[in-house]
Amino acid sequence: MLMTTVLNHKRWLVCVAFMLCFLVPCHAQQTQEQLAAHYYSSGQFEQAAECYEALYSRTPNKFYYQMLFRSLVELKEYKDAERLVEKRIKQYPNDLYLHVDLGRLYEMRSERRKAAKTYESVVQKIGYDSKQISELTQAFESAGHPEYAIQVYLLARKKTNNEFLYVSELATLYNRVGDYQSMMQEYFDLLDKSPNMLGSIQISLQRVLNETSNPKLVDGLRQALIQRVQQQPDNKQYIEMMLWFSLQQKDFHFALVQAKAVDARFPDMGGEPLMRVASISRSNQAYDVADECYSLVVRKGPDSPYYFAARVGGLEVDFERLNRHFPIENQLLSQLLLNYRSALAELGKNTRTIQLMRNYSDLMAYYADSVQPAADILYDILDLPKLSPKDRDETKLALADLLLFAGEVWDASLLYMQVEKANKNDVLGSLAKFKNAKLSYYNNDFLWAKTQLDVLRASTSKLIANDAMELSLLISDNMEDDSTFDMLSRYAAADLLLYRNLLDSAWQAFDDIARSALSHPLFDEVLYQKARIRIRQQRYAEADTLLQQLADFYPDGLLADDALLLLAQLNEERLGNPLRARSCYEKLILDYPSSLYVDQARKRYRVLSSSLPPDNIP
Repeated sequence: MLMTTVLNHKRWLVCVAFMLCFLVPCHAQQTQEQLAAHYYSSGQFEQAAECYEALYSRTPNKFYYQMLFRSLVELKEYKDAERLVEKRIKQYPNDLYLHVDLGRLYEMRSERRKAAKTYESVVQKIGYDSKQISELTQAFESAGHPEYAIQVYLLARKKTNNEFLYVSELATLYNRVGDYQSMMQEYFDLLDKSPNMLGSIQISLQRVLNETSNPKLVDGLRQALIQRVQQQPDNKQYIEMMLWFSLQQKDFHFALVQAKAVDARFPDMGGEPLMRVASISRSNQAYDVADECYSLVVRKGPDSPYYFAARVGGLEVDFERLNRHFPIENQLLSQLLLNYRSALAELGKNTRTIQLMRNYSDLMAYYADSVQPAADILYDILDLPKLSPKDRDETKLALADLLLFAGEVWDASLLYMQVEKANKNDVLGSLAKFKNAKLSYYNNDFLWAKTQLDVLRASTSKLIANDAMELSLLISDNMEDDSTFDMLSRYAAADLLLYRNLLDSAWQAFDDIARSALSHPLFDEVLYQKARIRIRQQRYAEADTLLQQLADFYPDGLLADDALLLLAQLNEERLGNPLRARSCYEKLILDYPSSLYVDQARKRYRVLSSSLPPDNIP
């Protein structure tokens, strides 16, 4: 028993000794590797080379080789680096990427012909090993020679007799060297073979288009698509690609042409391409294109699968266009109201036409001065069976707005509170809370309104949070020391008159505020509201003057970016001065980069820059 214990103890000691013999060198090597990495990263290449040489002599793996090679290159020890590469080539003849390292050394020594000969020679050495091909192409790309990487992939195709091998890799390389025609050839050849790859190809092209602003790429893609469509006029994939491309470039009129072509050649699609163009054009405010698309689908008749959506969509486009171009001519308003009545008579009042009914109510109340009929339409929605909670609360919100417009303040507040309570953790609830806070502001309950607005400044909706912040600051910046809030009360009363569309009374109220003192923190707000009134009254020159005063005298105010945006839109859409509009958009982008309007301004700036003659662009 004792002998057994002694033997076991000796075995344990031998095992420990063996493990220590193994671990100590490993630990030493690990420490030396860390030291080498430290030297290299800190630019101490001589010490790094010594460490990596020692590590490589013990463990000649690829990583130690690469780091030793890089260290020697940094030290310009090209002869030593060349001996290192040549020796490794002899040891590992199948590692073709080593020849690229050798070629790089020749280039560093200005032996360009020798380098080219080395590169061309190694390309011809490739076999069927995908790992070998991958390593070689990566080496060429790292060396700044994508053209040789392209040769490797093309030769691999030839050797494997597979013309669709490495499509994505080749397309990426062609894009890098600016050979857009060959890039598109790769994608289109793949599409010919596999039509189901259309979506994947579009994603790849979208990424390429997003990554570069080179106009040659856009032109190359357009020309390649036109050529393919001409060669294969009945190929649905290429017409779809052309449609997709025109929408990507926001060339909506060209997209309309393509959608018509798809619709004519493939009537079984039922107008889906037209609906797609209509939707995207509408979201980009290209209303003429959207309107024509919807009209073309409506003409297909009620049996068309998209007839209902097109009928509704067309009216919604007219409604959105009207809201952007206030005031509207009485004749146009009468025609639009007639169109809505006709549509509702045909399609009925049901859960599918709720948005149509809401828009019709807005037209009646805010444009046709028919508040009670407008309210009746909203009550009709609330009486619909199987009304969803979201539709119910959105309609209540619209009804509350209408009641406030009509002067029924308390009834409006009650509805706002109902919607807020039903949607406590939702954007709709935040919107109702904001509207109720603004109602309190109209009602001169400023402290309560500010309390609610400060809570909303943390809203998940950026737009609501921004509106809440602006109104909160308006209140806090204009509270008088005597707590009577006289000027702020007068401003809120004028603001309510403007909301209720009583333009002459609102103008007089704002004008009285401006005349009552030589200066006041509210004066920038007054200028902005007076400009809005003049725009509604179609007195655009006066509005232009007021907005320019605001931008010049209050550049640090909360409304400076609002004024620039409105000034730009006024000059672009009403005064026919695109050069001045472009200048306003540019100033907004440069001087107010954190504004919510920057994206919108940048988009219009690009459009105007592309349409203005070169001599007119600063």
